[in-house]
Amino acid sequence: MYAASSSVSAPPRSLRSRPGVGGPYLDSARPASPALATARARRVPGVGAPPLSGKIDLSGPQGAQLRTAIASVHRICPEFSPVQVLRHNGRSVLIVGTTGRTTAVAKCLIDRSPVWSERIRHEIAAYRSFVRHRPPVRVPRLIAADPDNCTLVIERTPGRVAALQRHPREAPPRGDIRTALGAICRLNAWRPPAGTFVAPLDYAERIARFHDLGLLTDRDMGDLQKLLHDIAHAAGRQGMGQFCHGDALLSNILLSPAGPVLVDWEHAGWYLPGYDLATLWTVLGDAPDARRQISQIAQSAGPASRDAFLVNLMLVLTREIRRYETAVQRSMHEATSAAPGAAHPGTSSGEEQRLLLRRLHDDCQLARRAVRAAVGTR
Repeated sequence: MYAASSSVSAPPRSLRSRPGVGGPYLDSARPASPALATARARRVPGVGAPPLSGKIDLSGPQGAQLRTAIASVHRICPEFSPVQVLRHNGRSVLIVGTTGRTTAVAKCLIDRSPVWSERIRHEIAAYRSFVRHRPPVRVPRLIAADPDNCTLVIERTPGRVAALQRHPREAPPRGDIRTALGAICRLNAWRPPAGTFVAPLDYAERIARFHDLGLLTDRDMGDLQKLLHDIAHAAGRQGMGQFCHGDALLSNILLSPAGPVLVDWEHAGWYLPGYDLATLWTVLGDAPDARRQISQIAQSAGPASRDAFLVNLMLVLTREIRRYETAVQRSMHEATSAAPGAAHPGTSSGEEQRLLLRRLHDDCQLARRAVRAAVGTR
């Protein structure tokens, strides 16, 4: 919620089997390609969020949207004093401000389409639930919310983002990864009261939709359906649901002296075990040791949990491939539609997106082989 996302590259991976661990795991095997090294050499290291400036431009069409957003915030939190726009895109606006002595972040939806409206209402419901049932990780305190007007105000917690990008450009420090992974594992072990949260993901529907889009083959769909059937059978005996953040990106984890803080709860709920682990595995393309540890954690609870992790991994990777294929197509369209001889400021970004997309396809191939190996043991 506090940091923007960007696409980056990572080296390809290969599949190995690990003695003494039930099932395959994913590990690094080859160094980065020359093209990847060249792209990295051109990068400028990211910097943290700018300090609060106290100036908000309310002119023009964008200013009109900001005025509307601030009015929505004032209806539920009259003492909110806007200071700085943290993010403003076509979907929502984030405004940093103060409420008395507290620094707060207001999130207001601009795109009122049913999908995005439902997401912010889901996030509001999660923060309200956390008031009654505190999770085992730190979350920002809810200050005010209006689900009808899709407006949320929470405290701005101190700390630095574990990664500024959705897919970190370089492997974060091991200590940061360890802290983030520990927070996710504590959250996944939490069992909130029944009925407090829903299941945001319909696995059968998602598999069928990705298949219809041509992102999954016939065999992929059949293999995943077989694993889902076996997982459901195991769930009848021991219960396989796991509470997950639902978007466990490092950019959604703040690291502070008081401990990690998780933000952006619009996808929180019950999933098959390992959904958050699959998300972390997917974005840690430059951290093979962390990927190995995540895979081992996912397999430690037995074959059913391993299979659930693999199903989650295939769906998360496929979602990311779809996301960045769209981004690459958009980048190519912008480059070809520019005037002849004009500079293309997005060229470097487009190259990084293509490199990332290639790595995601390589990772998906590894996950596909792991899924087929799991099905072959049936």
